[in-house]
Amino acid sequence: MTSSHLQQLVAVMDRLRSPGGCPWDAEQTHESLVKFLLEESYEYIEAVETQDREAMREELGDVLLQVYFHARMAEEHPTDPFNIEDVAKIVAEKLIRRHPHVFAEAEDLSSDQVLENWEALKAKEKGRTSAVDGVPVGQPALPLVAKLLYRAEKNRLKLDLPSKIQEPAEATPEAVGEVLLATIAWASEHGVDPEGALRLVARDLAAQIAKIESTVG
Repeated sequence: MTSSHLQQLVAVMDRLRSPGGCPWDAEQTHESLVKFLLEESYEYIEAVETQDREAMREELGDVLLQVYFHARMAEEHPTDPFNIEDVAKIVAEKLIRRHPHVFAEAEDLSSDQVLENWEALKAKEKGRTSAVDGVPVGQPALPLVAKLLYRAEKNRLKLDLPSKIQEPAEATPEAVGEVLLATIAWASEHGVDPEGALRLVARDLAAQIAKIESTVG
């Protein structure tokens, strides 16, 4: 039987990682590869944003390589090994579990309702008791704040947010980008690190969410 290209990738990674393979690949750890996973993800994002189909194929392949590389290294763990099949099994089961409207009740839901159900099922599965549980605080400040605001909205928590400054007539990507650029330029002009400043208010935002949750039960 002819193997698929995915099976070939498994075999190639095994050869590179095994004795007699590539010394660089053999030396890598999950920790040493994290920066490459992040870098390849950004390169794929750029390919999507520029609508470069050829680059999308290549960069998505590089992201896939990182997944297979980490899975291959995981096989070597002395007490808790897993492989790419385990990874695929978990994500397939998760997709089925979090899409009951497709695989169980067959409900006719809107896109917003699907997303709301997903978040509720995810919170239940992971035993989360707060809207901020599971939000990675190590991510850049802009997506961190966006995620905290999203969690607060989905959990119907009314936040006390600062008023908008020079709000454009229409919130288009270009208009929002210009407002953000102007804000960053203003911060830099006054010697304020915008990333650090946003991270500071992100911590306050998380604390505000926790305080609201404590008062509603």
